[in-house]
Amino acid sequence: MSYRLIRTGALVAAVGLTLAGCGRYSISNIRALKAFGDANKLYQRTDYAAAVLRYQDVIQLDPQAPIKGFAYFFLGNSYDNQYKPSKKGDPANDANLPKAVENYKLAIENLSGNEPREPEMRKLAFEYLIAAYGTDKLNDLAQAEPVAQQLIAMEPNEPTNYEALGKLYEEAKRMDDAERSFKKAVEVKPGDGSSYVTLAGFYNRQGNFPKTMEALAGRAQAEPNNPDAWHTMAAYYWDETYRDGRLTPQVKKDYIDKGIAADEKALAINPDYAEAMVYKGILLRAKALTIKDPAQQKALIDEADKLKEKALEIQKKQNAAAATSGKKGGN
Repeated sequence: MSYRLIRTGALVAAVGLTLAGCGRYSISNIRALKAFGDANKLYQRTDYAAAVLRYQDVIQLDPQAPIKGFAYFFLGNSYDNQYKPSKKGDPANDANLPKAVENYKLAIENLSGNEPREPEMRKLAFEYLIAAYGTDKLNDLAQAEPVAQQLIAMEPNEPTNYEALGKLYEEAKRMDDAERSFKKAVEVKPGDGSSYVTLAGFYNRQGNFPKTMEALAGRAQAEPNNPDAWHTMAAYYWDETYRDGRLTPQVKKDYIDKGIAADEKALAINPDYAEAMVYKGILLRAKALTIKDPAQQKALIDEADKLKEKALEIQKKQNAAAATSGKKGGN
């Protein structure tokens, strides 16, 4: 389930509660609020076809209602959710997307920021509008690009906006533009580790391992006390040594050593990081294969075995604690 979908599901309930007490009690407004509540229940039950009708009622019953902008968003999203990529080419299915786009645009126009949750919903409308123009839907970069630029202008210091534009460029095979957008996301908030991960993912999809690791190293520098930042580097080093048969013995050895060093940093921060122990053990075994001295090989394998045993003990304790917590929560 996408992050946007989770946010939307939470917002539909929160918006209904927030606006129910907005203090506007004309007959038309009361009827519009009733229709909005009915529509939200249908939306939450994923009965999007029925929800469309009730969201349309909201707008028709009270065109000046403070909830109109929200109704346009959920109306657009109800159309959007009815579109199935597997049925592309079916006129009835394809007709959902233009309707979704139209209502997302109306939501943006009508979410002025005067009501609670409006700024959050307006941003979400931009994000869904951009996604509707994406390659798996309308496949129209010419329409998506200015919308993404408008979102960036609205929030120039928000990394996810540049990432959305970068994704569009990547889908359109405009890799130089995509790289610039992903790097801009890092630039506007260099302390945000998630932007480095997104940049690393882009480079990884391009098969550029050195740049991938450079981006992950940037995350570790931005989050030096985050053990996952260091362990992620170790996992990538192991994956590269395991999968890329073109590596020279020296490069392979170098990657193994760097992976071990990264997991050692992760374990220095969190000594009970079981996954880091497991990966360090795997890397130690891989290093043993690069060494001819039997004594050194044995020492590395013995250390790997100890790490594996310790990781299993920690995982057992964690599982037992989780089971105990679950029982308490069920009582």
